Amino acid sequence: MLSHLHQTNIHFTWLSWRWHRALLGAGAVLLFVLLLNMPLPALADVSVTNDQKALMELAEPYVSPTNGLGSWIWADKTEDNQTCQFWHAFDIPLDAKVAKARLVMTTDNEFTLFLDGRELGRGAEWRELFVFDLAPLLPPGRHVLGIQCFNGSFFAGVLLGLRIDLTNGQSVEIKSDPSWRVVPDGVSRWKTRAEAPADWPAATNIAPLGGSPWWTAPEAVNMMPSLKPIKVYFWQTGWFQVSLLTVCGIVILVSLRLMTQLALHRKERFLLQRERARIARDIHDDIGARMTQLVLHGELAQNEECVNPEIRQQLSWFCEEARGLLSTMDEVLWAVNPQRDTLRDFAAYVCKYAEGYLAPTKILCLFEVGPEMSSAAFDLPLRRSLLMAIKETLNNAAKHSGATELRLKIHWEGQHLAVVVEDNGKGFDPAVPKSERNGLANMVQRMKELGGHCRITSQPGQGCRVEFNVPLRHQRGSIWNWLLSGKNDRETKNSRTDELAHPHDSNKC
Repeated sequence: MLSHLHQTNIHFTWLSWRWHRALLGAGAVLLFVLLLNMPLPALADVSVTNDQKALMELAEPYVSPTNGLGSWIWADKTEDNQTCQFWHAFDIPLDAKVAKARLVMTTDNEFTLFLDGRELGRGAEWRELFVFDLAPLLPPGRHVLGIQCFNGSFFAGVLLGLRIDLTNGQSVEIKSDPSWRVVPDGVSRWKTRAEAPADWPAATNIAPLGGSPWWTAPEAVNMMPSLKPIKVYFWQTGWFQVSLLTVCGIVILVSLRLMTQLALHRKERFLLQRERARIARDIHDDIGARMTQLVLHGELAQNEECVNPEIRQQLSWFCEEARGLLSTMDEVLWAVNPQRDTLRDFAAYVCKYAEGYLAPTKILCLFEVGPEMSSAAFDLPLRRSLLMAIKETLNNAAKHSGATELRLKIHWEGQHLAVVVEDNGKGFDPAVPKSERNGLANMVQRMKELGGHCRITSQPGQGCRVEFNVPLRHQRGSIWNWLLSGKNDRETKNSRTDELAHPHDSNKC
């Protein structure tokens, strides 16, 4: 029996706890529903209390949100669905600084507030006041207030008050009154105009503060978000933008000039290549054929029995000179022909020339040509000057070295073409000046003009090594100077003409 009662008591206690939890939950839900359905006036009262506390922190003159408000103003005519624009200008002394500035306003029915053309905020409830803190936005000088209002129906009006406290103890007050101007429809940039035209009508007082049909006390006070001054960086200033446009214009003009010169250069290069091909064909087909014919006639004349020994000797000399001239003509044809402007043709021609030049001597010629020799372009000024320097080196080796072996190496080094001529001859001391070494100075000067260099390494009894290094890309400075003045182009033409006119000058020591 006791056990049964004890179990019944425990069961009853557990049921009571469940009912308590259910009642607490229902009460919480009911309280939440009541809070959600609380009438708006109660919330408005809380809003007024909180915002007034915030206003009290500003200063004593701002305790009441209605302090400093003017009258309800509008245009002389009120219409439904009407848009009305209000303008007012004021000045902050140049020697003063703003300590506090509060603007309080409302509109029946909607408004957008502007300061110096910048939108500060919007409102759409005439029963409430909207407070703006303008202190950070008012440097010394003239400022323009603009209000764009919209009236849906029935009554319309704007209510405003602005108080500005300066650090020198003075204050500036602006209220909604007939000193405001109504901006006609269709006027542009009216929000930033420092002066109002005479044809802008003055605002009309509709009712005093608290007058019918509007309130005597607002239902709520809304503190609007404070805005910061717009920072104007140097790249946003007018002088910077004008300077930037000027620089861009100069760059465009220079670019157009460079593009024009580049197009002319390409056209000139094309014409030059075509002319070189024509000259090469004419030399080969006309002059070459005639020189070959003269050699054949000379050899036939030598074989005649009636020719005396003295005339036969002269004919022999004539034939040898004609053959030498044909050999020189082949070199000129190789230089002039634009189809030979490649690295592969240059390497092949240099090896063939060295082999033929050293054939009458006791010097064994060994060649080392890099496998990377391609059909990349190798312009006439570069290959002609480099060929002259190589011929000078071979000539010196044949005449002065006493070598039995000579190595000719042609290979790449980055963006440079390297040519090495090395012999096992008697060598010399480069530090000892000799009058017959003008050819070495000429080689160094040639490479310097091409933007490359020439290294001569030799010691008595240890042979001689001459290394030529030529860049295959134009230097930036040279291209820039050529594009701006065309000077390099003229020098190139002169060098081509001089080299073609005097193909054997570099063989002289």
